[in-house]
Amino acid sequence: MLATLVVAVGLVAGSVLLLLSLEAALLANVDGTARKQAEDIAALVDQDRLPEPIPAADAGTVLVQVVDRRGRVRNASLGSDRAVPLLSPSQLDGARDGRPRNLDGARIGEREPLRVITRPAGPADDRVTVIAAASFASVDSSLHIVQLAVLIGVPLLLAMAVGTAWATVGSTLRPVGELRRAAEEITGTGGRQRRLPLPAAEDEIRRLAETLNRMLERLEQAGGRQRAFVADAAHELRSPLAGMQVQLEVALRHPDPASWRQVAAAVLEDTLRLGRMVEDLLALARLDDGRGTRWVGVVDLGDIARAVLRRQPEPRVDLRLDVAGAVPVRGDASALSRVVQNLLDNALRHAASRVEVSARTESASSVLVVADDGPGITVADRERVFERYARLDDARSRDAGGTGLGLAIVREIVRAHQGEVTVEDGPGARLVVRLPAERRTGADP
Repeated sequence: MLATLVVAVGLVAGSVLLLLSLEAALLANVDGTARKQAEDIAALVDQDRLPEPIPAADAGTVLVQVVDRRGRVRNASLGSDRAVPLLSPSQLDGARDGRPRNLDGARIGEREPLRVITRPAGPADDRVTVIAAASFASVDSSLHIVQLAVLIGVPLLLAMAVGTAWATVGSTLRPVGELRRAAEEITGTGGRQRRLPLPAAEDEIRRLAETLNRMLERLEQAGGRQRAFVADAAHELRSPLAGMQVQLEVALRHPDPASWRQVAAAVLEDTLRLGRMVEDLLALARLDDGRGTRWVGVVDLGDIARAVLRRQPEPRVDLRLDVAGAVPVRGDASALSRVVQNLLDNALRHAASRVEVSARTESASSVLVVADDGPGITVADRERVFERYARLDDARSRDAGGTGLGLAIVREIVRAHQGEVTVEDGPGARLVVRLPAERRTGADP
């Protein structure tokens, strides 16, 4: 409707402009013919060489009369009335300014209107007026033909424009309707592995459909990860809860004051494990939401490692630290402390006799390495070990309180700091964190 309105206004305005321009051009042509004829005859009168009858270049279309002061016709061209002047005395007085005027041809027996122009001529004592009247019939005829063409052509052009706009917009929006129906079907049925249909045309609608399909694929993958995460979390939380329930039920059915301390200790251990798991879940939720790190400035990775190791209780294995100079990085000190702590906890759980922590700067990277002499991680499991709740079989059998989320949290924090964490070859497990190195340019707050 908007396109139709715009086209209609444009066509009407163009038609009116065309008619006005054509009328002005035709009138200028008629006036020019009459003015030229009047000036030529006035020149002949001034030279006293006016023949009888008056010669007219456009005989039949331009009528010429020479009228004296008393309003009598002294001379006239062929076809012009020699008795009745073209203009009455009052009209003649008003036309002496030389501007063209319309004249009703009925005064002299003409059926068509005339355009009249006058010119004074002759000596001062015998002043006459030359009247030249050009027929307006050609102007009316041309305007009538153009008006008829406009009245027929404008509706046809408008109908054609409306039909073209309707067909074009309809064909353009038809794929959008198909996309909408497909999206409603996916939303209404909750269908999985569904994608939006791709239009045949290689246009913006197809690119929109491809983008939406990629978005649906990412949402499907995110939903799958979320469902798997919830299932794993429920499974992991159920185990300590079930253990606590069994211990409490046994203690209630077989009360023994001597065993309550053991029951309380066991329940406390399971409670602490639940607390650690909940904290890890909250940490992962904040990292997934982009709120897990705060960029507070440049920190030293070596200082963070020293602080973490100082907080450790007496370890069961030999714990060594090697820091080569300053290891500056830009990031969140508390989040990076959690990275060191989680890697250290993982190494301490699986080490046989020794854990080594080192920090150094290599080229444009700050490197943190946590290695142990335990059973190590096979090549096939080096990527899976960073998945949530993905613990290896031998690790499960020897797990001493792990939640299965420590390395997943490490990877998310490192990625938030534009770094990477990998497993490298070593006697045991060797986990390496690489972060972009930060050059110190002065005192950092």
